[in-house]
Amino acid sequence: MRDDDLKRDFDSLRPGDSTEAGATRRTAIKAALGVGYAAATLPIAAQTAIKTSDEGLKAGPIKYTVNGFEVPAYAAAPAGKTGLPVILVIQEIFGVHEYIADTCRRFAQLGYLAIAPELYARQGDPRGYTDIPKLQADIVSKVPDAQVMGDLDGALAWAKTNGGDTAKAGITGFCWGGRIVWLYAATGKVKAGVAWYGRLVGQPSENTPRHPIDVAAGLQAPVLGLYGGRDQGIPLDTVDKMKAALATGTPAAKASQFVVYPEAGHAFHADYRPSYLQSAAEDGWKRALAWFKQHGVA
Repeated sequence: MRDDDLKRDFDSLRPGDSTEAGATRRTAIKAALGVGYAAATLPIAAQTAIKTSDEGLKAGPIKYTVNGFEVPAYAAAPAGKTGLPVILVIQEIFGVHEYIADTCRRFAQLGYLAIAPELYARQGDPRGYTDIPKLQADIVSKVPDAQVMGDLDGALAWAKTNGGDTAKAGITGFCWGGRIVWLYAATGKVKAGVAWYGRLVGQPSENTPRHPIDVAAGLQAPVLGLYGGRDQGIPLDTVDKMKAALATGTPAAKASQFVVYPEAGHAFHADYRPSYLQSAAEDGWKRALAWFKQHGVA
């Protein structure tokens, strides 16, 4: 596939193109950009439980430039509409695969421009990994938070010139992306965030100098945290520590809230994985939409 095929403008995407040729082209482009499933890496159920149509949408891979690097992303929005509220959708550790793209389409069907950047595209492609610790060591640990923040700034800039109203911007993310939600909510560039089971504490490093608990008191946008009571990777005492830090902070910090689902483990929203818990996922989704509406991201 030629580079110019990958650089096609969002405006050239055809809404609801369901022809065989169109589908084949979209599949090829998604594969080239890393939007396909990381099949060997993931504990995948038989197939994605939720499949959202692109009918009436302008949806597909795009690219935008940050510091000379073309960041690949998936974007979805109602076709022919402008002045749209914007949602940044932040990937799991596994990158921007079909579940993340489908989440973008879910927002787009509700009137949002949703964009999911490949936030460690510079460091590598997660699709070939079958061992999560190796994926963490080879790629994810090498991704600087500063790079991620810059790429999210670039995503907002792209949205602003492609039909989005960035004065009505929010951010949501899952697992690895849940942590990023808390960090970006401290920048003052979004109005609200929804963090799905993102890690809250950790040891500082050169690439990750601060963690959510370190920025909690300085949040500039309120965050709704959606967490699982049976999440073995995120102890509930860290949620309690985060609540205490938020209570000492800015008005946005104090307005932030947690919902803990006692029966849910990690990744309970990920409908392509055995960890999916429909009751918690559906309730969390409703709460997320209400949260964004409450805080002006609608």
